[in-house]
Amino acid sequence: MGSQEPVSFENALEELETVVEQLEGGELTLEESLALYERGIALGDHCQKSLDAAEQKVLLLTSRNNDEVLDDYEGADHDG
Repeated sequence: MGSQEPVSFENALEELETVVEQLEGGELTLEESLALYERGIALGDHCQKSLDAAEQKVLLLTSRNNDEVLDDYEGADHDG
């Protein structure tokens, strides 16, 4: 449990699952639970930011792709 950010979304999600399992186990002290809860919040934020960034990239690529398809399609119509 450090404050460092995980390298990837997959690593963050895996660690978050571990944190949830440990918290659900109920065998931690209050201090340990609070520290894990805080780490879980940070991991959740990291995952959400990763998902948001991926969504933005997909939207950007889709938008570019749609423009190209429309341009090609319109060009094909004008050419006959």
